[in-house]
Amino acid sequence: MTTTDEIIEALRPVEDPELRRSIVDLGMVRNVDINATGAVAVRIALTVAGCPLRNEIQNRVTSAVQPLPGVTAVTLDFTVMTDQEREALRIKLHGSPAASAGEGQAHGHAEGRKVPFSEPGSKTRPLLISSGKGGVGKSSVTVNLAVALASQGYSVGVVDADIYGYSVPRMLGVDRDPVVIDQMLVPPENYGVRCISIGFFVPEGQAVIWRGPMLHKALEQFLTDVFWDEPDFLLIDMPPGTGDIALSLSQYLPRGEVYVVTTPQPAAQKVASLSAAMAAKVNLPVKGIIENMSWFTGDDGKRYEIFGAGGGQELADQLGIPLLGQLPLVPALRKGGDDGHPITAVDPDSEVARCFQEIARRIAVDLKPKKIFSPSLRIN
Repeated sequence: MTTTDEIIEALRPVEDPELRRSIVDLGMVRNVDINATGAVAVRIALTVAGCPLRNEIQNRVTSAVQPLPGVTAVTLDFTVMTDQEREALRIKLHGSPAASAGEGQAHGHAEGRKVPFSEPGSKTRPLLISSGKGGVGKSSVTVNLAVALASQGYSVGVVDADIYGYSVPRMLGVDRDPVVIDQMLVPPENYGVRCISIGFFVPEGQAVIWRGPMLHKALEQFLTDVFWDEPDFLLIDMPPGTGDIALSLSQYLPRGEVYVVTTPQPAAQKVASLSAAMAAKVNLPVKGIIENMSWFTGDDGKRYEIFGAGGGQELADQLGIPLLGQLPLVPALRKGGDDGHPITAVDPDSEVARCFQEIARRIAVDLKPKKIFSPSLRIN
């Protein structure tokens, strides 16, 4: 007959689907009972009432325990963590904000928590997906690039920093809000990509009408109050232009890499160059150009360059950086953004999906920073 200790060990590899930590290490396994017939009853403490992934936890626990010798049945009983337990969990996973202004200054921000991706020891590469103007498909590029990176085995998050024109949750097909654990936000995930957006906090159809300081604060919270769990890549869907948000993010993410999206037409290329100029002003490297809507292939098999040709390569040559890829104008790419099914996920063999995969590979491998950042390294 399987013992209680053996069941606990079998549950240790089972992860909470949102926090990606062992349910045993998180203290979620509260009780295990085995009766004489081999029926096992497990009590699990959920982080919050109405946990959206409760069924997934139940399936994972059942799958881990059912194969053990002598187990005839598995039943789960759920309870919910107390406020004190949630606070302890948040401190364990995310740290504790400073209690005083002095401590807050020492930690870097008024809320008492640094932007984690600015630290020398962080493994996360922040990718700022930028454009000089709207309408070039920057958000579509961000979402599909994030999905491509996730499909290549990387852990990926997306910050929808286009506060006035947020669109990432819809494009990614996210259908649930972030979970709040003692003021720590756990971002929802789809297609292997976690995301946060002001769209989760604004009533449907309501415009965001904020001045600079409120934008600044929202971005700070997206970076510090969200449990990102140190992903390999954090993509920032930047708003068009060179305003307050772009300036704030350059301060929060001094190790960020800028990737500029443009269309082939000269007018778009000229405006896109302004994003590159701003990046240079705030000492952020522009690592590559992505040209969107490069051509449309008609039913006759002929390529039509609807928005002209050469703008992406011209901008890349002007800046002395690579043109990472040219993306065709495909109705399915637009449709996938509208209905929450990114083409890179649902049609990975399509021409445009293969383009995204190659751009992702070049960013992850070819453009990987050569500098070693480590807090333990010191130059005397």
